[in-house]
Amino acid sequence: MTARELADRFGVSPRTVVRMVAEERKAYEGRSRQRRDEIVELHRQGLKGYEIAHELSVSPGLVSIRLKEARSAGVDLTPYAAAGEGGE
Repeated sequence: MTARELADRFGVSPRTVVRMVAEERKAYEGRSRQRRDEIVELHRQGLKGYEIAHELSVSPGLVSIRLKEARSAGVDLTPYAAAGEGGE
């Protein structure tokens, strides 16, 4: 059901419906951070963006955005195999 349909059904504004069902910001940010960490981990294991998207049931675009955010934040995205090469 849409917010408009629920609002009409209960006699309130759509904004009231959205406020009542919205996730707390702190919870959303924690979940988002956890998903980014999962995306980064799978990327470092060598999975391609579309494979990560399939694994986590998200869009390839979201994977791309989260990896870009991680790069901007200075997160090391070096695949594990490459990180251990050339040390001898």
